[in-house]
Amino acid sequence: MNKLKNIPVVRKELLFPFIIITSLFALWGIANDLTNPMVSAFKKVMPELSNVQASLVQFAFYFGYFFMALPAALFIRKYSYKSGIILGLILYATGAFLFYPAAANEEFNYFLISLWVITCGLAFLETTSNPLILMMGDKETATQRLNLAQAFNPIGSLSGMIIAQVFVIGALRSDDYTTEAYNALSSEELAVIRENDLGVISLPYIGLGVLVLAIMAIIVFTKMPKTAKEDKMGLGESFSKLFANKNYVFGVIAQAFYVGAQIMCWTYIFQYVDNINETFGMELTATYFNVVAMVSFLIGRWIGTALMKTINPSKLLMLFGIGGVICAAGAVLLSGMPGLISLVAISVFMSIMFPTIYGIALKDMGDEAKIGSAGLVMAIVGGALMPVLQGSILDWGGSGFSDVKVLGFIPEVNFSFILPLICLAVVALYGFTTYKLSKK
Repeated sequence: MNKLKNIPVVRKELLFPFIIITSLFALWGIANDLTNPMVSAFKKVMPELSNVQASLVQFAFYFGYFFMALPAALFIRKYSYKSGIILGLILYATGAFLFYPAAANEEFNYFLISLWVITCGLAFLETTSNPLILMMGDKETATQRLNLAQAFNPIGSLSGMIIAQVFVIGALRSDDYTTEAYNALSSEELAVIRENDLGVISLPYIGLGVLVLAIMAIIVFTKMPKTAKEDKMGLGESFSKLFANKNYVFGVIAQAFYVGAQIMCWTYIFQYVDNINETFGMELTATYFNVVAMVSFLIGRWIGTALMKTINPSKLLMLFGIGGVICAAGAVLLSGMPGLISLVAISVFMSIMFPTIYGIALKDMGDEAKIGSAGLVMAIVGGALMPVLQGSILDWGGSGFSDVKVLGFIPEVNFSFILPLICLAVVALYGFTTYKLSKK
């Protein structure tokens, strides 16, 4: 342990490129958490959508990762990390600008396509940036270094949440009416409100596209660090080695379950709060609790990164997974504020999961890490599938959030968080099994 303490997480000569690549982590954090509240936003602007249909926002967004991760890995394998980053930023900006014609045509499917294009770009960025950070220093500190870089992702996420609340949720005219008052409006009044609100939804994405192009211009003229040359193996050999690596295969599965848990917790907190407001006559603002969750997530990641100096990453992953399971149980079983506090607290324990699973799964890999990285990014598809499944639970009794009481006392919106509980249990199991292997 003393030897590990003396190894710098980032060497001085690599500090500047490390900072540049780390800025990308914040950039995709903005997109992720600007999009999470859009499930609720589209449901308000287009009340004809069911909960499952509205959840297709997350399906379209996170399916792009699954679709593009492997092509991204093959691209950077043939060309370079810098080329992959630039192409990713071009796709990111293109998807953001597509929000303009989507709003002009008032077509929900066009918004879904725009989100999908954005995440095709994010797939390039994540497939490139994560392994690049792992290589920027000693192997002994690779997982800690990735946790440090990923610690800046929640800063972007917080920005996305604030933008969503101030410029979208808080500005929607359709949210100013009760359901009865909204249904009583004339078709002309409804058309004006919808046109206004879809423009409100699109504006932050267009602004984000401009920011992405500005960052891309800086990266184009920045000299990127050269990574150590590895002997290139054939694709067939890479896949064979990866599928034979049980630590890696379980890592991909654990990553899919983790991302599913994260997206469900940060998406359906809006419906969870809406149900509390309806049930207890309160006026809570979901975004504020989501911001608290994100701040907790950020603090948890900084603490977790520091703890890895003395605690085995696999052991820490296991302990955080158990903590997440306990909090998810609270979100299911407790009503009102205690349940909401439990839901928010899950974020503390999710904080280290993505980079820690990533680092453990790719440990001691050579050239196959580029393809292996793609598998771990493809696992983000868990964020596309799980919210749709949770949305189907919310639709059990109708469009409300408490139409059905499971076991006679658990509202369906509370019960739906059984899914994150199961997902976090899988992550805890991965931490446990890899900790046992590391001790051997």
